[in-house]
Amino acid sequence: MTRLTSARLLFLLAGVTLGLGVAGLALWNPLGWAWLPEAAHERHAEVAHTSETFYTCGMHPEVIRHAPGNCPICGMKLVRKETEPSADERKVLYWRAPMDPNYRSDKPGKSPMGMDLVPVYEDEADADGGVRVSQSFLQNFAVRTAVVTRGTLPISIRTVGVLAHNEEKVVSVNTKFDGWIEKARVNNVGETVEEGDPLFDIYSPQLVTTQREYLAAMDYLARLEQSGAYPDAVDRARSLLDSAGERLRYWDITEAQIDALEASGTATRTVTYFSPASGFVVDKMGDSLEGMKLSPGMTVLKIADHSTLWAQAEFYEEDFRHVREGSRATIEADAFPGRSWAGRILFFRSAVNEATRSLTAFVEVANRDLSLRPKMYVDVSVWAEGATDAVIVPAEAVLHSGERSVVVVASGGGVFQPREVKLGLTAQGMQEVTDGLAPGEEIVVSSQFLIDSESNLKAAISQLLRGDENEVLVPDEPMQHDHQGH
Repeated sequence: MTRLTSARLLFLLAGVTLGLGVAGLALWNPLGWAWLPEAAHERHAEVAHTSETFYTCGMHPEVIRHAPGNCPICGMKLVRKETEPSADERKVLYWRAPMDPNYRSDKPGKSPMGMDLVPVYEDEADADGGVRVSQSFLQNFAVRTAVVTRGTLPISIRTVGVLAHNEEKVVSVNTKFDGWIEKARVNNVGETVEEGDPLFDIYSPQLVTTQREYLAAMDYLARLEQSGAYPDAVDRARSLLDSAGERLRYWDITEAQIDALEASGTATRTVTYFSPASGFVVDKMGDSLEGMKLSPGMTVLKIADHSTLWAQAEFYEEDFRHVREGSRATIEADAFPGRSWAGRILFFRSAVNEATRSLTAFVEVANRDLSLRPKMYVDVSVWAEGATDAVIVPAEAVLHSGERSVVVVASGGGVFQPREVKLGLTAQGMQEVTDGLAPGEEIVVSSQFLIDSESNLKAAISQLLRGDENEVLVPDEPMQHDHQGH
């Protein structure tokens, strides 16, 4: 019994000594053995690889979770991702630049922009180098697409203008004889007059003499007709009367004034001059008209009809090919928000303004209620036929990168292909594509940049599953860092 007990004690003591020795050797590790950390690392990769589902952030692919939640960096909802084969089990077709899908390499490295190249695997790229994304990604980020169409793309050109008188409806008031204004009926700029309203009373020796000649010829004709004189004499007297009457009419004496002269039989000292047009008095000669001496052709007043105005609009050189005489226009004024007036381009100035490099167009504007006034600033919009039979896409579908323009074409089955295009006109949120697309193709109009992020996301997940030494796995709770980066 004693011998058996002693044997058991010796066996137990040897086992404890051996265990302590192995533990001490593992902790000391004098030969730098790496089998222990490698075994732990492989175990970590194996556990990660056996997981079926990951939750990650579309904007920060380094964030990986095993349960749904929000991104600790940006707060976005995490996206569910299915576990993919490890990088060792997947075949890399090529490496591409993250910001330039057209830059490819057959080995890892740096892009021209200094960014790490991203691997494109055989199971996520089609024959043309497109990127394959999951259906859940398309739903979570509301990726919208549109069909490329063919049609007419009208262009709207908006510019500024200043209202002015319609020069075709500005009338200068002047006399065809010498005289003096003795009484002014209209003496202020801005007054409105109607055609036939009295403007001023004028004394003219020529008018007085011609009135007397007319009355004498009228009296002579009447006496000859009463005396039964020869018909030739009567005809000569009637010719003298007609000649005097014509001189009065040439001097703008109205038929009513001539009838009044015949009825009274007496020449008047002054004659009233009537307005030849309706409108606003926009200019006058001198401060006061009364007592002013007039000569033939001297402008006394200017009367402008404001029922139509001219908007002098400035168009820049790139717009010349779209606007022409007769083009329809819409006029808006800040003084009347919500209102618009119809107009059309009448003509252009003959030369470009050297200072502004613009060409002045005269746009006729209907102003029946006289709300618009000359010298007001207005906005002028001209609709023109920009492009016909053009390939048209939404303008938001185009990604601009320096001198290049790219659209993302949806090839079907979750495959998307970046494609460089050449652009034409842009109008009303639509873009003309002159080369690179055909009608009927489907393109992405929202979240285009996320599709490229999805490709980068797959590469990040593969790196995490591979268990690289440089991987960074964001923990479930954000780490607190001090200013020294600890």
